[in-house]
Amino acid sequence: MSDPMLVRDNYRWFMPITTRWLDNDIYGHVNNVNYYAYFDTVANRYLIEEGGLDIQHGDVIGYVVHSQCHYKSAIAFPDAIEGAFRVNKLGNSSVEYGVAIFKQGEAEACAYGTFTHVFVERTTERPIAIGGQMRQALERVLVSSV
Repeated sequence: MSDPMLVRDNYRWFMPITTRWLDNDIYGHVNNVNYYAYFDTVANRYLIEEGGLDIQHGDVIGYVVHSQCHYKSAIAFPDAIEGAFRVNKLGNSSVEYGVAIFKQGEAEACAYGTFTHVFVERTTERPIAIGGQMRQALERVLVSSV
């Protein structure tokens, strides 16, 4: 386990995820596209609950500008899984998240990746500095900063 993104202890926040029958593909495991949905769910739940992001009416929203996923082992319905979350890099208006999917109780991730949000002003779509409650929430799960 040389990659730190594989290790449960390197994440700061977790949430349970319920796999669904329709997540499985014809090969009998969760289809790769669903991992991105899991990643998005984990990050946005943290941003809403901890950072105060108002996705429907807030002046500030986040746009995904980059994402990637590395698959290590398969999961399938009805596996009990957990989404893991951390911040890898926190800039002025952008943030790179580290996200992973673990089978419940396992130390090594089944899949892990990153995605980057740029926070923008909703009406102008221009980048805006991350501040206040959101910056504090992101700093709480920051593992490194560039």
